[in-house]
Amino acid sequence: MAEETGILLESGTNELELLEFVVGKQHYGINVAKISELCPYQAPTPVPNSHEFIEGIFMPRERIITVIDLAKALGNPSSTDTSKDMYIITNFNRLYTAFHVNEVLGIHRVSWEDIVKPDSTINRSGNGIATGITKIEDKIIIVLDFEKIVTEVNPETGLKLSEIEAMGERSRHECPILLAEDSPLLLEMLKKCLIQAGYTNLIPTTNGMEAWNKLEQIVDEDGVVGKDIALVITDIEMPQMDGHHLTKRIKTDPRFNGLPVVIFSSLVNDEMRRKGESLGVDAQMSKPEIGKLVRQLDLLLN
Repeated sequence: MAEETGILLESGTNELELLEFVVGKQHYGINVAKISELCPYQAPTPVPNSHEFIEGIFMPRERIITVIDLAKALGNPSSTDTSKDMYIITNFNRLYTAFHVNEVLGIHRVSWEDIVKPDSTINRSGNGIATGITKIEDKIIIVLDFEKIVTEVNPETGLKLSEIEAMGERSRHECPILLAEDSPLLLEMLKKCLIQAGYTNLIPTTNGMEAWNKLEQIVDEDGVVGKDIALVITDIEMPQMDGHHLTKRIKTDPRFNGLPVVIFSSLVNDEMRRKGESLGVDAQMSKPEIGKLVRQLDLLLN
């Protein structure tokens, strides 16, 4: 029987529920907010000529779901003993995906402050798939970039420059926009799309804490909201400080009165949308809707 996950957190606490699981001998983590359900492994139906990470498809209830062999995606041999194996079925980027793992161990409530960003030795040239590392009960747990894995399997789930090109010739906008996005791949794609859309004055940061420090630096140097910083685009889940906590800090600090905040995240579902609204966010878009994001920027910065 499927195990439903339904743990709720208050808005802006900078905490998350992290599901710990095992692939091979390594312990990994995934944000519970990404999970639709957990269910025992059952051999999927193979799909001819599919990506090497795809183990096949299976159909719980009325939905066909693609199965990704996480061992293969991590460069490990596939499981031989599947007696404890599980499916972690995720729902992000408006897409259901089942990740085949060897064992699910439990859920931990942790602070984003306790999740550190991997250094360049782990994520060399942005090629790694770890977005964070934390230590729980003397175990090192690696938080994986599931969006990057899915985008590698199916590039159509990523940001599409074609959506911006379809908008035709765009005027150049010099409004300074701060970006907070922990995935190196998505940060580069986001920058490329925004520059193509005419928004060329971009200030990239890789997590909420880095973004907050940059905002404080701007105002401490006599920067003016609207002129020296015009808008913030933030992901939700990031090490050190998540997007909801960043939004809460901005919206409760009088120094940033009138500064629009846009959440652009794969986790924008009904529950997350309510959380964002309670924090005063100005707009929320689900990845990969880059066209909608640009149209929202046009409205907020016109």
